Amino acid sequence: MVAPPNFEEGQSTYRPPRFNGQYYGWWKTRMHDFIMAENSELWDVICDGPFLPTKNLGDPAVAIPKTRKEFNDADRKAVEKNFCSKKILVCGIGADEYNRILACQSAKEIWEAL
Repeated sequence: MVAPPNFEEGQSTYRPPRFNGQYYGWWKTRMHDFIMAENSELWDVICDGPFLPTKNLGDPAVAIPKTRKEFNDADRKAVEKNFCSKKILVCGIGADEYNRILACQSAKEIWEAL
């Protein structure tokens, strides 16, 4: 892993590392570690995709997506993990990279686009 020649001093442990379009491998490793330190379940969302709450209907039972009104507290917390992951990723990129991920709906899509 090659670090940028003039990486910024005093980087915060509270803000995600910034990706400026160069040194992707360096940024990727640092971002992975940052996300794991925040909450390892966020990394699961990035790797596996977002949680989609479903309910079973009919006989035989068929799983269909729940409406937002049907979410319980556990569903909401699970869905929020995608948005937390997206927030960290978006805060860690510059304007040029943001244009590449603008249409992405999930943290997994953002990660794959970068």
